[in-house]
Amino acid sequence: MATKREQILARIATNLVGTVGVSNRIYRSRVEALARAELPAIVVEYIKDEAEMKGSLPYLDWLLIVRLTVVTRGNIPDQLADPTIESIHSKLLADITLNSLAFDIIPFRVEFDVLDTDLPTGISMLFYKVKYRTPLNSM
Repeated sequence: MATKREQILARIATNLVGTVGVSNRIYRSRVEALARAELPAIVVEYIKDEAEMKGSLPYLDWLLIVRLTVVTRGNIPDQLADPTIESIHSKLLADITLNSLAFDIIPFRVEFDVLDTDLPTGISMLFYKVKYRTPLNSM
């Protein structure tokens, strides 16, 4: 059985199906380069996952940092990514418990970078905090 973290990441990817502009081009921790035909696309990955034990309860409270990267190509790539970013945000906050896997999703940062290729490639990174709980003897 997958860890709760992996279940959460899978649920995020499922919730993002139909995001404006990307169709089904949603990848989990993709390491291969994206071809032109695969853009725009979303890459779902986690940055870190921190546990804390509260009192004497036999549970761990987790704070998972998730990065959703939107990759676009065009003359103004950040502007091209904007409708996709808005759609991502709307879809995630429509299900803040991720089908009861989490307590909450909290948006906290958006970053942008551009690569100088034959057509500018934009990398928009959306960061979310996901709070969830597991039994003490499980992840």
